[in-house]
Amino acid sequence: MLSLVVLMLSAACGSTMGNSSSFSNQKVSTATQASSAGSAQAVTPEKVQGKKILVAYFSRTGDNYAVGNISKGNTHIVADMIAEATGADTFEMKTVKPYPENYRECTEVAKKELADNVRPELTTKVENMQDYDVIFLGYPIWWSDMPMAIYSFMESYDFKGKTIIPFCTSAGDVLTGKESSIPNYAKGAKILPGLGIEGKRAQEKPDSVRPEVQQWLAKLGFAK
Repeated sequence: MLSLVVLMLSAACGSTMGNSSSFSNQKVSTATQASSAGSAQAVTPEKVQGKKILVAYFSRTGDNYAVGNISKGNTHIVADMIAEATGADTFEMKTVKPYPENYRECTEVAKKELADNVRPELTTKVENMQDYDVIFLGYPIWWSDMPMAIYSFMESYDFKGKTIIPFCTSAGDVLTGKESSIPNYAKGAKILPGLGIEGKRAQEKPDSVRPEVQQWLAKLGFAK
């Protein structure tokens, strides 16, 4: 029973939490999930070269799973790596109603939002979204899914003709397994294979993460 409780807590809230296999019993490798994410909407890397790029992400600070109290979210760290490597603009999503600083309280709020299919209001919008061709979309995994704030973001814009490339942080180097559903919410978007990074590693050993991010970007056609 104790092991089960630990597994449940590790799949809940916070930038390092929510290994997608914990609740769904899916143990899908990053490579497999990335292939699945890209197969539904095939886009060749050549089509995104030379485009205007935005890194849009949601990331949580405060008390987080496995890393304690942090001032810069795990997903934020990876987002900055992508922006630095691609020369992209960045946009951080924040909710009007902040999530609890306490880790366990946050897990309960996130669980209820998911159950109720909530769309939390965001504090700001990307005013010039029409100018961007490629959006790297980043988030922690909460309860084996994207945070509801990500759904708010996706449903706020017209993504026709745009390419979305997902990336996330969690308790392991995995994606949510739901990336292929992104075009159902980001209407008109096409997607490229995403990347999952362990949040604890991003927070504590960023130099071990940077080469993976660069290799992933190179495969997508973003190598400098």
